[in-house]
Amino acid sequence: MPRFHALACVCVLCSCSSKTTISNTSSGSDPGGAGHGEPVAPVAARKPHDVVSPHGTRNDPYYWLRDDERKDPEVLAYITAENAYTDKLLAPAQALEATLFSELRARVKEDDESVPVLDAGYWYYVRYETGKQYPIYARRKGALDAAEEILLDGNVLAVGHPYYKVGAYDVSRDGTLIAWAEDTVGRNQFVLRIKNLATGQMLPDTASNISGALAWANDNTTLFYGGKDEVTLRADRVLRHALGGSHELVHLETDASYYVGVGATKSHRYIEIGMRSTTNSETLLVDSDRPTSAPRVFLPREKDHLYSIDHLGDRFVMRTNDQAKNFRVVEVPAGKETDRSAWKDLIPHRTDTLVENVAVYDTFLAASVRTGGLRKVQVLPAKGKPFFIDAPDPAYVMSVYDTPTGSSTRVRYTYESMTQPTSVYELDVGTRQRAMLKQQPVPTYDAAAYATEYLHATAADGTAIPISVVYKKGTKLDGTAPLLVYGYGSYGLSMEPSFAASRVSLLDRGWVYAIAHIRGGQEMGRAWYEDGKLMKKMNTFTDFIASTEHLVANKYGAPDSVFAMGGSAGGLLVGAIANLRPELYRGIVSFVPFVDVVTTMLDESIPLTTNEYDEWGNPTADKAAYDYMLSYSPYDNIAPVAYPSIYVRTGLWDSQVQYFEPAKWIAKLRATKRDTNPVLLDTNMSAGHGGASGRFDALKEIARAYAFVLTMVEQPDRRAVRTAQR
Repeated sequence: MPRFHALACVCVLCSCSSKTTISNTSSGSDPGGAGHGEPVAPVAARKPHDVVSPHGTRNDPYYWLRDDERKDPEVLAYITAENAYTDKLLAPAQALEATLFSELRARVKEDDESVPVLDAGYWYYVRYETGKQYPIYARRKGALDAAEEILLDGNVLAVGHPYYKVGAYDVSRDGTLIAWAEDTVGRNQFVLRIKNLATGQMLPDTASNISGALAWANDNTTLFYGGKDEVTLRADRVLRHALGGSHELVHLETDASYYVGVGATKSHRYIEIGMRSTTNSETLLVDSDRPTSAPRVFLPREKDHLYSIDHLGDRFVMRTNDQAKNFRVVEVPAGKETDRSAWKDLIPHRTDTLVENVAVYDTFLAASVRTGGLRKVQVLPAKGKPFFIDAPDPAYVMSVYDTPTGSSTRVRYTYESMTQPTSVYELDVGTRQRAMLKQQPVPTYDAAAYATEYLHATAADGTAIPISVVYKKGTKLDGTAPLLVYGYGSYGLSMEPSFAASRVSLLDRGWVYAIAHIRGGQEMGRAWYEDGKLMKKMNTFTDFIASTEHLVANKYGAPDSVFAMGGSAGGLLVGAIANLRPELYRGIVSFVPFVDVVTTMLDESIPLTTNEYDEWGNPTADKAAYDYMLSYSPYDNIAPVAYPSIYVRTGLWDSQVQYFEPAKWIAKLRATKRDTNPVLLDTNMSAGHGGASGRFDALKEIARAYAFVLTMVEQPDRRAVRTAQR
């Protein structure tokens, strides 16, 4: 998501190192939070460094922890020392961690398979085998009982790689070739691979530093793919490659606020090249039958206009916010793209309904729309009245599953809630008969044993903030239960009241789990997003605090056992609330957190920065934006007060939120805070923004985070201890 070697011989857990990077202390006021008999935390050296801007200079003594090459022995030694400290401090919880991992894995159906999808005569699906970490991509020709053809086996491809990920794949229209993007580092710098499916032969055609977006032209020999800037890693170009030939640049996006992607329309009549910034977009089209022809602009970019298109039959269907804050869907006759009077409304704009995406078929449209904070599916038959598909739960998420065959008369969709695992359904648009194709098996789980609620808190300005809550039936809602509150609140990304088998391990131990649908997301429409970004960003943080206070006041959680969790921009959220209201939370769990806002947004060489000026502001060009961002940046607002216990997980190779942001944050927290609660930095040395790539390795990371909160809730809060010592 957005916000996105050699080690020297250094003794990192004692003071014999010749480096000044890591020191230790055994005094009673140890900033790492060690008590008697506990391991002592690393203390990062302070090295003066001026971060210069047109609006002021800030000294950052931990700036030296930034190493873009990930090779500096001093930096790596410090991170290794942090990992060693985290391991030692959590060692007493190893048995609990192992138990949690066993529980999490027991809820995974290891020999699982997705619902097949028909495309160009083949049924495509993904499956897993018992005991194996990675997916197997496969297909059957013509019928579901035909012989299986394995396209890609992630377990074979991952051999020899600590990290492995298939970013995307595309099969040529004649079914003979597969192109895929693979990442063996975790930095989303993919490598292009192509294989002949008839012979199994790997083709020599390849490319590096690609974005992962792929699309075959109709000639079955020409591939379009996305490329990245070498320094910023911005997806800024699309290239065309004819098998055995050269790689030709089709489009280079010079505006650094845009990201570029590539795909095909449902009709396969066009290759789409999409450019998108936070507030504007533009699409170029290439004739897929003439892949060397010049791309043409569908609709020129203009300020504050976001649109996306698909093509089927003789029409374009466009989702647009033109005169529609919450978007509308229009039919655009070919050749009439710029004539707005020719656009025909299919889904008109409504102030209470956000149109999130639309799937186009010959005889109907199906759209994922959001009303009342919940995502629903609306079906619009070519003949007949539009209708919504029913849902049984108070809080849920329903989404259109866009299948490739435009002639289908059935809409496929997914449904889940905080108590119901994901189900895949198909509904006949004409008869409205519904069939469940699959409900995700969750071994050992009984949905009837759990309950979910949909609540509202009141923000400081009177706004009602939705909250989704789940707990095990029988849990006493009398103010004694431990409470974990999750949030995100950025980029217009809505946090859904969806199912997660992993959280059952908390629910079974008497915890209440809540998702605060705070501003900055898009749960309540486009205005909900706009009220939580730029110069209104503080609403995101105060909404989360108000949600927490509401839950505690209404006895969903014990006042002394409240934990907050967030990742990436959600890490910014929990970092900010730790500064704003540290006394409200017993602990914080933060994954790959974006916590050094101003320094990052001042540096255009860092991936994502230029694309995100419309999200956070441009602190170089705008003093008001600089001052406002500085007022909430977690790193810049650490104060000499008592903080909750904090666990942070990051990835050394993260390209979206660089590892040095959380590393600096932890270092400064230790040096500044006034308590002996632990603050832990746990760095995966072979992964990036998404953490471990294997499905079981990912569960181990969840088990450790849960072990942390379960351990902390049973231990005394040490805030008062440090204060008294000082």
